[in-house]
Amino acid sequence: MNKAEADAIEQILAGNRDAYRVLMDRHFSAVHRIAFRITGNQADAEEAAQEAFLRAYNKLPGFRRDASFSTWITRIAMNTAINLVERRNRDLSQHGPRIADNPSAPDQTVQMADVYPGPERQLLDREAATLRAEALAALTPMERTAFTLRHMEDLPIAEIAAALNVPANSAKQAVFRAVGKLRRSLAPLAGGLQ
Repeated sequence: MNKAEADAIEQILAGNRDAYRVLMDRHFSAVHRIAFRITGNQADAEEAAQEAFLRAYNKLPGFRRDASFSTWITRIAMNTAINLVERRNRDLSQHGPRIADNPSAPDQTVQMADVYPGPERQLLDREAATLRAEALAALTPMERTAFTLRHMEDLPIAEIAAALNVPANSAKQAVFRAVGKLRRSLAPLAGGLQ
């Protein structure tokens, strides 16, 4: 942990609440990015990030200083985001009815890239983004988090395992299961290639 963070923590524990701003300014964007990748939307990511910093503030007296603050706040943020996703999944009012259960089959045509995409390309891009978002949403929170940390944040398995509080082998399996599920879900985007 660097000196500025250590000093800020000392000041907070001594009663200076304003010193927490140093830690928030330094880590909020990374915490928000991880929360967004787990929750899948801006509003939930904002809520999870704010709740994570509130929890960290309340638990700061129990923070062991042998670990870095960034690892600690990241773990709190991941748990908060996973809990929020699970809570939203239990709340049926968050899910509206689907328009169509069967996606249309690809027509086996090839479309060339254009410098300025037309309306059809924009529509196809939005549909592909929707399919990707649905595929990620279909993963369990553990799989989504492990996949996000490994393939989007480029963290090593050891750090993912520590952050998720699981053995390294379980973290590897979660990433492996997530990749397999995503490949199956996104096969229509790749023209059915496996």
